[in-house]
Amino acid sequence: MRRRSIAEVLTGAVVLLVAAGFLGYAVAHSGRSAASGYTLFARFEHIDGLGVGADVRLAGVKIGSVNQARIDPQNFQAVVALSVRGDIKLPKDSAAIITSESLLGGKYVSLQPGGDETLLQPGQTITITQSSVSIEELLGKFIFSIANVKPGESQPGAQKP
Repeated sequence: MRRRSIAEVLTGAVVLLVAAGFLGYAVAHSGRSAASGYTLFARFEHIDGLGVGADVRLAGVKIGSVNQARIDPQNFQAVVALSVRGDIKLPKDSAAIITSESLLGGKYVSLQPGGDETLLQPGQTITITQSSVSIEELLGKFIFSIANVKPGESQPGAQKP
C-alpha cells in the first residue's frame, strides 16, 4: 500500500511539472510580451465592437493593444488608450483607424504612419482617426434603399434591357 501511494504521488508530480511546462511554453509563445511600451490616445465618434485587449497593428503586424476605452463627458466621444511597443516611433500626423478582421470577426486599431518629421510622444493624442463601420447600419441602409424602389423604376446604375 505504501509503495503504491509513493508511485501515485510521483506520477502526479510529473504530470503537474509537464503541465506547468506546457503552460510556460504557451505563455512565452503567445505573442504577448512584457516589453515596455508607451501609451497614446485616440478619439473616435464610435468604437462599435472594439474592446479592451484588442490588437493595435501597423502594416498588419501587432505592435500593441487597447488598454482602456472611456467616454469623454465633455464631447461624448470615445477615448481609447493604446499601448504601443517602445521601438515603434510614429510621426505626429499618423492616423488610427478601427478596422474589422473579417466580415464576422473582431475589431482592431490599424495605425497608418504619416510623413511628419515630429514624432508622437508618450501620452499624446492621435488626431487623425476613423471610427468603426457598423455592418448592421450598412445592411439596414441597403435594405431600406431597396425597399423604397417602386416597381418599374430602375435602380441607379442599372441598365435597361
